[in-house]
Amino acid sequence: MTEKSTLYKTDIYRLSTDLIPDYYNITLWPHLSPQPNTGLYIFTGQSTVEFECVKETDLILIHSNKLNYTTLDNTHIVRLSAPDGGSAPNIKSTWLQPKTQYLVIQLYGKLTQGQKYLLYAEFTGELADDLAGFYRSEYEEDGVRKIVATSQMHPTHARKTFPCFDEPAIKAVFYMTLIHPPGTVALSNGIETDIVNTTIDGVAVIQTTFEPTKKMSTYLLAIVISDYTNISTEEDTLIRIWARRAAIDQGQGDYALNVTGPILNFFQLYYNISYPLSKSDHIALPDFYFGAMENWGLVTYRETNLLYDPVTSSNGNKETTATIIAHELAHMWFGNLVTLQWWNEVWLNEGFATYVSYLGVNYAEPDWNVKDLIVLDDIHRVFAVDALTSSHPLSTKEDSIILPDQITEQFDTISYSKGAAVLRMLSDFLSEPVFVQGLNLKLVIDASCHLYQQAVKANNVSLPRPVCEIMNRWVLQMGFPVVTIDTPTGKVTQRHFLLDPESNVTVESPYNYEWLIPVRWMKRGEVQGAMWWLMEKEAVNLEMRSGDLWVLANINATGYYRVNYDLGNWERLLAQLKSEHQVIPVINRAQLVDDAFNLARAQLVSTTLALRTTSYLSLETEYMPWQSTLNNLHYYYLMLDRTEVYQPMQNYIKMLVTPLFLHFKNMTSDWVRVPDRHTEQYNQVNAIRMACRTGLTECQNLTITWFKQWMDRPQHNLIEPNLRSAVYCSAIAAGGEVEWEFGWSQFEDATLASEASKLMSALACTTKVQLLERYLSYTLNSTLIRKQDASTVITAVASNRVGQSLAWDFVREHWEYMFTQYGVGAFNFASLINGVTARFSTPAELQHLGEFMEEHGAAGFGTATLAVEQALERTRANIKWLQQNKQEIWDWFNSQTGHQIH
Repeated sequence: MTEKSTLYKTDIYRLSTDLIPDYYNITLWPHLSPQPNTGLYIFTGQSTVEFECVKETDLILIHSNKLNYTTLDNTHIVRLSAPDGGSAPNIKSTWLQPKTQYLVIQLYGKLTQGQKYLLYAEFTGELADDLAGFYRSEYEEDGVRKIVATSQMHPTHARKTFPCFDEPAIKAVFYMTLIHPPGTVALSNGIETDIVNTTIDGVAVIQTTFEPTKKMSTYLLAIVISDYTNISTEEDTLIRIWARRAAIDQGQGDYALNVTGPILNFFQLYYNISYPLSKSDHIALPDFYFGAMENWGLVTYRETNLLYDPVTSSNGNKETTATIIAHELAHMWFGNLVTLQWWNEVWLNEGFATYVSYLGVNYAEPDWNVKDLIVLDDIHRVFAVDALTSSHPLSTKEDSIILPDQITEQFDTISYSKGAAVLRMLSDFLSEPVFVQGLNLKLVIDASCHLYQQAVKANNVSLPRPVCEIMNRWVLQMGFPVVTIDTPTGKVTQRHFLLDPESNVTVESPYNYEWLIPVRWMKRGEVQGAMWWLMEKEAVNLEMRSGDLWVLANINATGYYRVNYDLGNWERLLAQLKSEHQVIPVINRAQLVDDAFNLARAQLVSTTLALRTTSYLSLETEYMPWQSTLNNLHYYYLMLDRTEVYQPMQNYIKMLVTPLFLHFKNMTSDWVRVPDRHTEQYNQVNAIRMACRTGLTECQNLTITWFKQWMDRPQHNLIEPNLRSAVYCSAIAAGGEVEWEFGWSQFEDATLASEASKLMSALACTTKVQLLERYLSYTLNSTLIRKQDASTVITAVASNRVGQSLAWDFVREHWEYMFTQYGVGAFNFASLINGVTARFSTPAELQHLGEFMEEHGAAGFGTATLAVEQALERTRANIKWLQQNKQEIWDWFNSQTGHQIH
């Protein structure tokens, strides 16, 4: 091979398929105290990889990033040999290629096709606090600082831990040995097989060896060394929940342990394949970048996502724990057993796990009715992003995603939530049993839609086109349609739905932004027989000519699209909501509100019509329509709570929410009982939050009294856990420095992550400027506010109408410090920019934002680059929206509340 072609190969980010690993044998030793000369924490390691040569070559490329190698035998930094005394070519030269993250080995001779070889290396890496690769996490227990060595290999950080072929399709078996201090426990993917006390270089250590893993991807490897303890159960599979000793002693792991077994059983039945490993470990970490990570056999979590305290956690915390465990366990088969070829298909992996996590939780907690909540939590959430011209299709071409940063960008709302929504739609039009059958075929073979077609044939499912042809429209083009039904004529049309009607779509679509759309619909309160398909841009369905009856389409929002109607049909639907709203399914009541508000944003219906969908809510007690309304009114608050429209809007919402507040007061026997149903518990929180926020005196007195009782007896917090977030916020908003100081001291002493999180948000609710300024300043001191929480605090202050300008001034003043001092892993700059600019809606704010961009343009905005550009675009859109709608909204709110001008 010529020198030139070698250099060319080392500049390509993708590995060739010349060499395929069989197994790795790895020993790692993290040093949990800093090096005396540098103050750095390090780990040392040695590794052997056995690989087969598939195509002869004299060049070995293997991933390596930020590792320092020891020179062996005074020659090179690696040793190449052949097993069983065979011969291997001599090494000519070795070097590191930082740009493509390779360790490059140039040989004198060629490797022989079909022959196996061993590559050995010794290395040192930094055990940094950067939340990537093998890293360290710190926490305090009983006044003592503790260090955990833990890992996050996904997506491209295994190479920061040991040299490896670090691509998802290149699977191998891992033999892992960990060396760690006495008094600590070592965990990895496999079960521990041997634990011995020994001495290395005069240091007393424990050496733990693990059973070899199944054949798997490098990104799923996990290692944790800590002084944690665990609770466990063993039926067919050993399940262990690991956490800080204090958390386990307080029973914070019990719920996770109780729910993991049933969810694991559900997936074994669902996939029709037994769980392939001998154990399932779940561990809660103090510092963790993602919500959780599906490492095969050792799942890692943020503490708030795994731990649940029956005394102080809310039902929302409980649902979070169950849903995230289910999401990660779904990956044990789909993702880990069968793995995507490359990162351009992330949506299939993450969308699938998101969709089936609802099924897993539904099995473990059948009375929660959790399957419906995907509409609020995923579908509505992703509609907002997918209606912008900056969106992207679910699937992208393999060669367009190459750099590590591009890989990380794939893990977004589109991949998770749109992926889940589109798979839910597929399951709906195939039927769940046929969907599962197609999936089981898929688990055995590969990830293509043709297997679904086999399942369709086997079950005689009637579809207008093959599955692939239908699904490609939803997978290969961005966005989604709005279906418009004209009930006088029965004409049904589709078009690409864009939130900003004046925006230009520059991304070309192979299908010209037309979809094959499954429509379930009802007339006169009855669901109409078979599914109807809209197969072109415009069609006529004569049965939808409804005369004086209303038509409602997209029953239970199973289709990934919005629906608009002629005005006459809207009027009939509004009349039905007013007279007997239960005739319309609860998901569709939520959907009508969400569709109407978004159609109004897109100027397809009037803003007044959107507002009119809320006026029946004084009769509504269900959670989903209320939550949908509050989500949509959130934008109105952002745009209008610093204008003269604020008070009429408050009066109107107070009028709607007062009956709901009294409904829950009655249901809970004057606030002493907890409502039975999961979603009722959620809606009780909405009732208290909005009644207090809009100034209902009875509500404010209630929350102030509860908070005062807690202040009088700090050890006895009797506030019902579900209500704590709302009560803390309301009481701190109504109170002064004394209440705030009390909240701060409780935050400092909180032993449960989710309780700390509620207090952290509530402290930003105060209306006192000097307290908000003090709170903002605390984010510059990581002993007061953890780095990973700083952006959350600043964003929370910005979401307070009094704190908005304070937070923006603070970010402008300290941007350089935050940008240089707070590492990218720990600090979410994108959400920070989104948070402090969310209310921007005046020409002056647009100018300030432009100046901010100019001032810091040279240094760049790192991970927030896109967010800053989106903030500019959003501010311009907000200015326009206010100009077009403010007067109409003001008139309407006043007309509803009898012109109460205060």
